[in-house]
Amino acid sequence: MKKIKRNKQKIYYDKKKDVLWFLVKSGAEVEYKELSPGISVELGKNGELLGIEILNASKVLKPVLSSTEIVSSVSS
Repeated sequence: MKKIKRNKQKIYYDKKKDVLWFLVKSGAEVEYKELSPGISVELGKNGELLGIEILNASKVLKPVLSSTEIVSSVSS
């Protein structure tokens, strides 16, 4: 059985701009792709996922979480 190496993922939320960003892996961003309006991924040299950005996060995630839950989960 192959062991899965876990990365230390980080989550950032800018309340003023309402942007949620997930750091998946450190590295130099080479490509930026928009998956759908307001949801983008940052890719590295070999196409590896470096980060995920969600604009208007409170509106995009409203069906799933309240903005209070987003802020409290990021703050902890």
